Amino acid sequence: MKKLFITIVILGAIGYGIYYFGTNVASDKLLDSASTELENSGQINDLKAYIESDPELSRMIKEAESADESTLPFTSKGEATRVLIKKVGITKLQEVQSQVQNGTASKDEVLQVLNEKLTDEEMLALQVIAYKEIYKK
Repeated sequence: MKKLFITIVILGAIGYGIYYFGTNVASDKLLDSASTELENSGQINDLKAYIESDPELSRMIKEAESADESTLPFTSKGEATRVLIKKVGITKLQEVQSQVQNGTASKDEVLQVLNEKLTDEEMLALQVIAYKEIYKK
């Protein structure tokens, strides 16, 4: 019985380690890939222009630019990924991603999903991370 308990604890620790470090690696690769693709295709300038022409997105970027990072619940892409997976769920995230890629989800629908699941502080933390990625700050 003692060996079974020890085995379960060890497997649990290994699983947590894989989850923790796996989300860091996955989020870094995903965002780096997306950033590189946007830059290489020239779409990063289109994205910046779209953000600057949309009053709501422009406001969100200005909030992110002036945010005090020491008060945010997370500041890294890995932490953001874990929070999104935990609060929104991987299935819902994949569904939203698919809808955005197909052009069937609007900006407001995506923001609604995030606002329903995340706190204001978590949303601000995501805005800061997005700001840093888009504007390479």
